[in-house]
Amino acid sequence: MANIKITRGKAKNGKIELAYEVFGTSGEPLLLLMGIGMQMLMWPDDFCKDLVSRGFQVARMDNRDVGLSTHLTELGEPKLFDMIWRPKKAMRYSLEHMAKDTVAVLDALGWKSANIVGGSLGGMIAQQVAITYPKRVRSLTSIMASPSFKIGRAKTMFSIKVGSLLAQPLHNETEAANQQVAVFKLLGTPTTNYPMDKAWLREVGAESFRRSYDPAGKLRQQATMIAAPDRTKALEQLKIPTLVMHGEIDPMIRLKGGIATAKAIPNAKLVILKGVGHGAFPREVWPEMIENICKIADQKD
Repeated sequence: MANIKITRGKAKNGKIELAYEVFGTSGEPLLLLMGIGMQMLMWPDDFCKDLVSRGFQVARMDNRDVGLSTHLTELGEPKLFDMIWRPKKAMRYSLEHMAKDTVAVLDALGWKSANIVGGSLGGMIAQQVAITYPKRVRSLTSIMASPSFKIGRAKTMFSIKVGSLLAQPLHNETEAANQQVAVFKLLGTPTTNYPMDKAWLREVGAESFRRSYDPAGKLRQQATMIAAPDRTKALEQLKIPTLVMHGEIDPMIRLKGGIATAKAIPNAKLVILKGVGHGAFPREVWPEMIENICKIADQKD
């Protein structure tokens, strides 16, 4: 693949700065949003470049509280008890605030509108952008997401297992790299279906640690997702070309979450990724994902 120019910048939403990177210098605008505690790096460079080769100019961003974007440490760390039993008390900011962050990046890029693609929490943010700022969204792609935390959520014992792993403190890049692999052994696609790219996961884990390490920020994002109201009724009002993609065996946000999203949005296309789990999508399914993103982008007015 020919060299593709990558530029970096920061957008502002009030006092909050949002770090972003742009692949390519022209093309159909497309913005990628990532999930809880995950930095923009979890959208692989090669995935972004493959989208550029299909005619997009691609941006990816760090949400608030991760990576090189503003960390709201002054808001404190939500308590687990509150997150479970009093989610509104645990919430430090809303999904609407994160949607406004996204629009701030569009403004910084000079994009009046864009194709918005989000995974997990990023998919929920993308849904909220489409609800609150429909004119800014050319097409919506919601991946491994749900219209409500209560729809398709992980089984309790699985959540505890993942939470316990993520709660282990990290002291250096090596520990971060090892944790990244361990997390996606639980969340991701079984190696019996597709090979795990351990080298890439280790690289992203280590680089993410170098960029920032903020367990409390991850919890603040999680509290936002848990406390967000059900978006089903609002999604029913959308008139935006929409693609819903979901891993067939996603254990974190189970398939019923993706089905509920597609059912809510008029004329949404549902693509079930066979044998795929949550996040860190195998390279082997990229062509299917990218082809469907291209098709839904072509449906815009």
